[in-house]
Parts: sequence; structure tokens; C-alpha cells
Amino acid sequence: MKKIIAAVLLAGFAFASVYGAAKKSKQVVKIGVTGAMYDDVWEPAIKNLAKKGINVKLVQFSDYVAPSRALEDGEIDLHACLSRVFFESEVKSHGYHLQRVANTIYAPLKVFSVKIKSVSELKEGDIIAIPNEATNEGRALKLLDSVGIIKLKENAGFNPTLDDIESIPTGVKFKQLASNLIPSALVDVTAAVINGNYALDFGIDPKLAIATELHPDTPYWNLIAARTSDLSDKNRVKLFDEIAKEFQKEATAKVLEKKFTGALRPVGWDIDELKNYK
Repeated sequence: MKKIIAAVLLAGFAFASVYGAAKKSKQVVKIGVTGAMYDDVWEPAIKNLAKKGINVKLVQFSDYVAPSRALEDGEIDLHACLSRVFFESEVKSHGYHLQRVANTIYAPLKVFSVKIKSVSELKEGDIIAIPNEATNEGRALKLLDSVGIIKLKENAGFNPTLDDIESIPTGVKFKQLASNLIPSALVDVTAAVINGNYALDFGIDPKLAIATELHPDTPYWNLIAARTSDLSDKNRVKLFDEIAKEFQKEATAKVLEKKFTGALRPVGWDIDELKNYK
């Protein structure tokens, strides 16, 4: 009898050891994001990755600048909240050693207003809030140009500034603010150009949009980024590839379609950004 009890206890200890080791071996991956909407967007992928032993933790940042700095400093493993053009600008400006590893979503930039219902109602002296970050400013100005609020110079280039405005037919004025502060300023201006994630997080009614980006230019696709040094490690590359592929599945697309109804769209999922590192 004692031998049986001992055997049972030994088996129990063995199971506990194996189970404990399995728990310890579970990989934790910290992904930087900007906004509560990403909790919903990533939910299906996070659940499925957990079943494979990959524990994804989303780390929230309040602006677009902090995620790349945190990734460079090793505080997070990936970030998944910046557009290509903004990301590349940050990498170039700060000398970061970061690389795009996957494409995620496109969040159309929109002009919102609680005071007017149409661009045609804008009049001289009205104030429009626009982002003060270089790449977001340029994107906002191109949107305003596309709907006739301003007219950009022919040689304005891909990323125009206020100096590239040729004329302002509507006579409006501009107030520049950090992108994350514009939603709260909406009631104080005539209209505001707001990034998709901040509009969603602030609970701004999509019906308040009086103008929207119509074409998802590649530079405005959002991405997943990693440290360049990690891409020389085949195990890290395999891990990042697993995370990207899990995100780029139908379950995520359904969340984008049903919960965000066009405010967020899947883009570039057919492009393997890691192919040169495998």
C-alpha cells in the first residue's frame, strides 16, 4: 500500500514539474499600441496565440512617438500602431535600429465637426485643428486639399507643410496640436482632422465626419515593427512570423468589419515582410 501511495505521489510531483515547466516556458511578447481599440483588434489573435504558448501583452502608449523609443530601448518586443511613413520618419530622425515585419490595418484620416455638417459650410475665419507631427500634418493637408478646403502647390511633394499651401479658398485658419490632443479640442474649433484610432478611443460618432481619405496609400498602412537585431535570430523571426500570421486571419478581419464598420481596414496581409529573414 505504501508503495502505491509513493508511486501516486511521485507521479503527481512529476506532473506538477512538467506543468510548471510548461508554464515557465510560455513566451511573453510585449506589443506597443496607442489606444483601447487595439484591445478589440488584437483579441482573436491573442487568444489563439495563447493556445500555442505565446502570451501577448499589449502595452499602451499615449502618443505616436513613445512606441518606437520604447522598442529601441528594449522595453517592448514589437509595436503595432504606426503608419509606415510615420515609422520611417521616426527611424530616420532618431537613428533607431528598427524594421517593419508585417502589415496590419489602415485607419482613414477624417475631418470631423460638431458645428457644421458639410465642407461647403466652412467660411472665412473658421478654425481647423490639424496634427503638428510632420508626417501627420502632411497627410492632413493632402486630405484638406482633396476636398477643396485648401489648394496645395503643384510641387508640394508627398509630405507637404503649411508653407506648401498655395491658397485657401475657404478662408479657414489652422490650429496645430499633437494628434492625441485633437479629439478633446473638437468642441473648441470648427472642424478637426483626427487620426482613426484617436477618434475611436474618444468615442467620436463616425457620422460627424465631413471628409474622409478615400485611398489607402501604402505609406499610410499601419505596421508591426521589431528591433533589427532580433531579425538575425531565427527563433525570434519564427515567433514574429507566428504573431503576424495569427493577426492576419479572418477572425481579425471580422472584428474590423463588425465592430469598426469601415473605420479600420485590413491591408497588405498578402505581403510577407519577413521573407528575407527566414
